[in-house]
Amino acid sequence: MAETIRVLISEKEIEARIEKLGEEITKAYQGKELHLICVLKGGAFFMCELAKHIKVPVSLDFMCLSSYGSGTVSSGVVRIAKDLDDAIEGKDVLVVEDIIDSGRTLHYLLDVLEKRHPASLNLCSLLDKPDRREVEVNIDYLGFAIPDEFVVGYGLDYAQKYRNLPYIGVVEGLE
Repeated sequence: MAETIRVLISEKEIEARIEKLGEEITKAYQGKELHLICVLKGGAFFMCELAKHIKVPVSLDFMCLSSYGSGTVSSGVVRIAKDLDDAIEGKDVLVVEDIIDSGRTLHYLLDVLEKRHPASLNLCSLLDKPDRREVEVNIDYLGFAIPDEFVVGYGLDYAQKYRNLPYIGVVEGLE
């Protein structure tokens, strides 16, 4: 590891918060089936752990959106690199994201999904950087609000590195 990484949120804190989110989601969707849509790649770690704590039937699907490339700042252009495998019409859908930064990517995605006529559409994010928000998005279930620092770990990467860290860390020394 060439970069220095400072722990921002520990593995134990993440585990405890995901368990609580699972309880909240279970209560909200009691008696229903829930379709989770993971935003790849970073959201995969979070969604897998979250799904273990949701006690209603769940199905899973994946989308891949891009607005970053290999840099640390969003390009502002969102593109769908991988679309859903299954239709969501009439389903209770929960989008699972790793982090919400400017809000542009999620605003775009939620608009695209809403046009596919789900029964309900909500958003769960492990992390939120409210100081970076350019486009408002409603986060129904949130793990942690964090300061405007570039973070890695638990699915989040820097140039495809550090996703496998079991905690959320800040990469020191990036411009």
